[in-house]
Parts: sequence; structure tokens; C-alpha cells
Amino acid sequence: MVDLGGKWVLITGASRGLGRLAAGFMADRGCNTILQSRSVGHTLPLEKEFIGKGLKCHSVEADLSDPDSVKRMLEQIDSLGVDVDVVLNNAGLQIAYRVDYLKTPVEDYTVSFNVNTIAPAMICYHFLPGMIERGFGRIVNTTSGIALEPEQAGYSAAKAALDKITIDMASRLGGTGVTMNLTDPGWCRTDLGGPNAPNSPESALSGIVVGAFVDNDVNGRIFRAQEYSGMTLEEAAAKAQMI
Repeated sequence: MVDLGGKWVLITGASRGLGRLAAGFMADRGCNTILQSRSVGHTLPLEKEFIGKGLKCHSVEADLSDPDSVKRMLEQIDSLGVDVDVVLNNAGLQIAYRVDYLKTPVEDYTVSFNVNTIAPAMICYHFLPGMIERGFGRIVNTTSGIALEPEQAGYSAAKAALDKITIDMASRLGGTGVTMNLTDPGWCRTDLGGPNAPNSPESALSGIVVGAFVDNDVNGRIFRAQEYSGMTLEEAAAKAQMI
């Protein structure tokens, strides 16, 4: 398991839910953090908390449905003059549940792909060259296990596309010191998952961050977070290394 103490970590969707939990977890491990949300005001309390612990932290904002907004965010991160070594692409959008799925509007696809596929892909492509040059990097993209539900076609198709991008890119990263993996948190009680989901957000925590801590040979994988529920990070990393 790698030590990420002192590394800079970008977490998208860091203001609430799984992203906020992941941000706190990484800070507890001694990481410096860049916290993305739709407005910096959403993450400023978290930023102040982390800085109060002696860590470095910045808040950035972007509307992930707008590629131009994502581009401006990446330019802002570049202006910080830090090396981003870990990316947790946590943010996602479940646009709708269409009971009459044969009337699914085109916008379900365009908005879903912008947020769930294009934005994380832009972020990956932006930071990968620096990671490869430095010989170290970890990217974890958040996917979904939703299947056989045409009621959620826009969301599930966008996540399937992200899976394809991640696994294909990971196939080219062997020997670079950089890994790209996926995490599926499972159905959790977040704003996205809703109050009736069977799993608490905390149950997914080890599984959503473990891809940041694995060794170089663990690449192009999907970590089903509920399979790591209740484990310490060390236990989760050991399991991830064995599969």
C-alpha cells in the first residue's frame, strides 16, 4: 500500500455525500486537498477545517455539465502551482428516473454524458501527462452498478462510457507508475441515492478510496465498494492487491 502523505489530491463533488467523506479521509491520511463543488462557498468550511489541522487545501468551483466551466477550473488548479498526484472523480448526476422510459428525452443523455463522462475524462486527460512525467499518479473514477434499468438509461449509459474510457486508458499505463481504476459505491443514502437506499455512505468509504492507495500493478479494475464495507484501509488495500 502506498503512502500518500503530503500528496495533492483533487476530489470532485467534495461538498457533500461520498465526496465529502472521501475528502475527510484523505485529509486524515495527511493529504493536501483541492475540493471541487459548484460553488466555493460549499467547501470553504471544509477547507478551513483542513487548514486548521495544518494541511494545505484549496476550493475550486465548476459546473461539471459545462465543459467550458471544467476548463476554467483546470486552469485555476494549474495556477496554484501544485502537482496533482491523485484524482478522485467522485461527482456524478442522476438526472431522472423515467417510468415511461420509451419517452426518455435527449437531454437525459446530453446532460448525463457531460457530467458523468466528459467532465471526468477532461480531468483525467489534463492531469495524466504530469503524473506520467513524475512517475506517480492515482486516478479513481466513480461508476455505477446500475444495469437492466432503461428507466435510468442516460445515467447508466454515461457511466458505462466512463468505464470504457478508464479501462482502455489503464491498459496503456503499465510501467508508468500511474494507475486508473473505478469504484462502484453501491446504492447509498446520499442526495443521489435517496433516503431509501440500503447502504450508508460510510459503508462505501474504504472501497471508494482504496484505488488511490494500491500498488502499481493494480490497474484498470472496478472496486465494488460494498465488498470492502467495514474494512480498514489496510485491510481493503490487502484485499485489492490479492484479487
